[in-house]
Amino acid sequence: MSSGAESMKELIDFVARSLVDQVDDVEINEITGNQTNVIELKVAKEDVGKVIGRNGRTADAIRTILNCGAAKLNKRYILHIIDE
Repeated sequence: MSSGAESMKELIDFVARSLVDQVDDVEINEITGNQTNVIELKVAKEDVGKVIGRNGRTADAIRTILNCGAAKLNKRYILHIIDE
């Protein structure tokens, strides 16, 4: 079984790759802090809308899933979707 941080990263990777067309362009970077970990999600320019969703609903759903998993690990995570 992988560590908690690694499983959170894998969870976001799985969800993102399920949503986008350009699966090879999915990049996930984790920044570990003292109290809060930040997961940066970068996808192809054409797929940003699919990850964010209408009015941000998909992004909110991904964040909810991340927070539920993090609560089980007694950690705090923030998801940043990078739209360059």
